[in-house]
Amino acid sequence: MNKYEAVIILNPNLSSKVDSFLKEFETLLSSNSFKIIKTEDVGRRQLAYSINNHNKGHYLLFNLEGDPSKLIEIENKIKYNESIIRHLFINVKSHNGEDSQLLVESKTKKKDSEVEDISSKVEAKETIETEKKDNKEEDADKMEDKTKTENDSVEVKDE
Repeated sequence: MNKYEAVIILNPNLSSKVDSFLKEFETLLSSNSFKIIKTEDVGRRQLAYSINNHNKGHYLLFNLEGDPSKLIEIENKIKYNESIIRHLFINVKSHNGEDSQLLVESKTKKKDSEVEDISSKVEAKETIETEKKDNKEEDADKMEDKTKTENDSVEVKDE
């Protein structure tokens, strides 16, 4: 039994159907006596270059063990699957139990974007509050000026 790492890039338009693809792929692997050690769903990511007019792809990473003679059959079957825009199987000496760098980057990117969203919302709220405060001060100044003008006109009439 050889150890492999597999990367599958799916059509980004099918991101909602990843679960059904995973089930089909697991069935294909098990029917060819492959064992899935680990699965990572990295999600949608920007591609380095366009593939079939797609600029993004949905990444799936697998750690596998199986018979090398069956790998050719698996590749022949997934080669004609239209939902897969790229695939790669790599023979490795051993699997490390850590998350892949792609998964780690996508997690930190999500956290960073969430922090940015929160900070931008806080900044927007502070800006709105400052504008409201400034508007209230301007309104108070206008009212004060209006009152002075009315008082001055009343004093002129009295004389």
